[in-house]
Amino acid sequence: MVESSSAAIDSSDRPALEVRGLSKSFGDVKVLKDISMSMKRGEFLVLVGPSGCGKSTLLNCIAGLEEVTGGEILIYGRAVTQVPPRDRDIAMVFQSYALYPTMTVAENISFGMKVRRVSRERQHKKVGEVARVLQIERLLDRKPGQLSGGQRQRVAMGRALVRDPKLFLFDEPLSNLDAKLRVEMRGEIKSLHERLSASIVYVTHDQVEAMTLGTSIVVLKDGEVQQIGSPAHIYNRPANLFVADFMGSPPMNLVRGVLHIENGHAGIKIGTGTDAVNWVGEKPSDALCALDNSEIIIGVRPEAIDLADDKKPDFVLKVTKMEQTGSDVFATLEMGGQPVAARLPGHTEISLGDVLALRIDKRNVCYFDPETTLRIN
Repeated sequence: MVESSSAAIDSSDRPALEVRGLSKSFGDVKVLKDISMSMKRGEFLVLVGPSGCGKSTLLNCIAGLEEVTGGEILIYGRAVTQVPPRDRDIAMVFQSYALYPTMTVAENISFGMKVRRVSRERQHKKVGEVARVLQIERLLDRKPGQLSGGQRQRVAMGRALVRDPKLFLFDEPLSNLDAKLRVEMRGEIKSLHERLSASIVYVTHDQVEAMTLGTSIVVLKDGEVQQIGSPAHIYNRPANLFVADFMGSPPMNLVRGVLHIENGHAGIKIGTGTDAVNWVGEKPSDALCALDNSEIIIGVRPEAIDLADDKKPDFVLKVTKMEQTGSDVFATLEMGGQPVAARLPGHTEISLGDVLALRIDKRNVCYFDPETTLRIN
């Protein structure tokens, strides 16, 4: 049922966006499979996943640019699944900027208002307000060809902001920018969200972008939701092996071993023969105890591995590879015949072939079932 009262639609207890059992097929190919999610007013929701996972298709369905095969979409409680894009009260920022080359920046920003026959006085006022927010006042008389990539992206954002919509949709807006400019624009988008308390759905394949921008993240793979949660929860408690491997740079170390419950602790033997090492974990959960004497996969983030110094080490491992980035040293070590990465401070003095005494912060260690790929603990 479509809400008729705008007051009811804008009620603060309504989610900004709800997607219920959404599916989308192109012929016999199922691109989206039973997607359900919701976001609160003022939230920054990021859709992240590898190429081909369906994130842009999902955004286009929310925008009304793609017809859905099944399911329902609601914006502030109003069912919009069959509503044309122009009537959904959304604004979209595209990867390609989509600016009119013969128009000035001011004309590009105000074009939508002009089409909707907004008064010239109102257009001028809104363009001025948005230009101040985006710090592009000095660019208003220029044309797109005279602008840098970052400036063009600001103009594209300005065109969306003058709409003052209920929902902003961003489709990989930074992917055409160089690395330094991406970082700068990422900061500006985050700052803009905080100032405006806007409700934003943002698509990216870059998990660093997702972690730094999102208040909530939806991880997609093959058209299915893998996990929904805060950046910290998804990073520290990934729901399955895919999320563990995808979220993080470098990704979570995933090491195979055989579980033995000993004296109330999880003991894991990693590797065989002379290369084997033993891991002593924390007190195991009931779910972990049920896999006693079975193969499991241990997940540990590279930054959770550190030099033991004078403390009793958990492992003594050999350095087989090194990468110095300035702020960090990434050391690849051999654990029971399997490579693991450690993220150490940039001033750490180590060399290839060194044997290091290491401690592992076990607070966020994860255990996975290799059969189901799901996290156990």
